[in-house]
Amino acid sequence: MKKFLIIQTAFTGDVILATSVAEKLHAYYPEAVVHFVLRKGNEDLLANHPFISKVYVWDKKQGKYAGLWKIAKELRAEHYDRVINLQRFASSGFLTVLSGGKQKVGFDKNPLSFLFTKALPHKLDGRHEVERNLELVSDITDIVLQRPVLYPTQGDFDKVAHLVAKPYVVFAPASVWFTKQLPKEQWVKLGKELTAKYAVALIGGPGDVEFCIEIQVAIGSGIVLAGKLSYLESAALIKGAVMNYVNDSAPLHMASAVNAPVSAFFCSTVPKFGFYPLSDQTKIIEIFEELTCRPCGLHGYKACPQGHFRCAKDIDITEALV
Repeated sequence: MKKFLIIQTAFTGDVILATSVAEKLHAYYPEAVVHFVLRKGNEDLLANHPFISKVYVWDKKQGKYAGLWKIAKELRAEHYDRVINLQRFASSGFLTVLSGGKQKVGFDKNPLSFLFTKALPHKLDGRHEVERNLELVSDITDIVLQRPVLYPTQGDFDKVAHLVAKPYVVFAPASVWFTKQLPKEQWVKLGKELTAKYAVALIGGPGDVEFCIEIQVAIGSGIVLAGKLSYLESAALIKGAVMNYVNDSAPLHMASAVNAPVSAFFCSTVPKFGFYPLSDQTKIIEIFEELTCRPCGLHGYKACPQGHFRCAKDIDITEALV
């Protein structure tokens, strides 16, 4: 029986995209054991996952290096056939090397990749991040794109079933990076156009509550669920929406992982980086005009480097109407 380990200790969206690898491995090795390493805070994403039997949680904020060493020792006792490292930082390289896996694969951007069995280039060449990840197991599976999958339970669907009137749309207006985030006035404009036909549910983490309330108040309608739902409850809510409006951030990938309709706003970043939605019903909304300053970076910034933020403010919001 094969035994695999997937390592992805980055952000929430990265963990969601990494589930594609678990799906692909299960398709080819249905009896295989698959384990996963992620950062503390993201473990709820994989709750009740049918193909991932064990999750190692690394707390980066408390005893960071002691925790890393503890996990490394536990991994070594598992005797994995293949360790698949999707993260490109030294800490994940440390876990990969010390895991003792028979095969250790990852990306050559990892500073410890010279110690891997196989290291592939990670290029922003227009392919989706999922395709780049799946390339690390393509030699033992195939090259066909596999959508990421999350598994909300019936309990998750029941929890959100009566929270918002139907039909409804979901707004996920916040982002870790300011220049990835559609401005408040744009969300308000969109909300006012939609409230005649749909209820509006605003989601996000605890730190997004204030921003969501500001939008709700300005629209004069809507329900703020930010900070009130688990990841899988949010996924269940997204699944039932007429449309989900998101930035280039984790809720985009959450929609892909439950194959929900999604309209994605790309402000300072661009779809060709490889983080566009994979749902059957998708729409990408960005500024029509080519700006010489766009994209200004892969992850975005705390403020527009040029000061005008036209890539977000000049988006024609009517393109998003349903």
